[in-house]
Amino acid sequence: MKPQFSRTQLLLGAEGVKALAASRVCVFGVGGVGGYVVEALARAGVGALDIVDADNVDVSNLNRQIIATWDTVGQPKVQVMAQRIASINPDCRVTAHQCFYLPEQRDAFDFSQYNYVVDAIDTVTAKIDLVLAAGEAGVPIISAMGAGNKLDPTRLEVADIYDTSMCKLAKVMRKELRVRGVKALKCVYSKEEPVKITAEAAAAVGLPTEGKLPPGSVSFVPSVAGLIIAGEVVKDLIAQGAR
Repeated sequence: MKPQFSRTQLLLGAEGVKALAASRVCVFGVGGVGGYVVEALARAGVGALDIVDADNVDVSNLNRQIIATWDTVGQPKVQVMAQRIASINPDCRVTAHQCFYLPEQRDAFDFSQYNYVVDAIDTVTAKIDLVLAAGEAGVPIISAMGAGNKLDPTRLEVADIYDTSMCKLAKVMRKELRVRGVKALKCVYSKEEPVKITAEAAAAVGLPTEGKLPPGSVSFVPSVAGLIIAGEVVKDLIAQGAR
């Protein structure tokens, strides 16, 4: 065992560290939530990570995304994340997919090769398809629900999608998954009442005021959601390895 993971082994044991090193996890979305998921999994010693995101780092990401710095603005998120993983855990095998996942792209991904899938994207149709694709491949998946317009990270919970409340995104997902016969989905969501963003507030910071208003976000809610998700993935991967 490398000294890098000695403190991890004290908690997870030698077999746990081996199970993580032998695992491959695909994280869809490396923004405010997904970036912290990837970082934590790399530091935990997961042996292979697929990262999927079409966007470049934007100035607006600086307030909450772990890969966003003035030095990385304008660069592809997956490229920046891959470089960051290499600097943390050079032995981690990284596969970067610079694309926006939609159902039409499903065939470009072999879900059966993953030990775990993390859904950290925002588009409902894509989230639903990820759940279906992972289910068909027999791969566990965990989904992030809405973290926008929230201020209290202590209100985040891990739950089955059908046991969630308050979260509008979770409500939509419950309805759509029930129609498709999906019986369960582990997710992280918040019971906190979202802050109401007004058109005046959006205009004051130069954001669009027509149609659906852009969500507000801070550094300490998406990050906590991402770390909670990473903890669930690590726990489940070790349980898989023990079977």
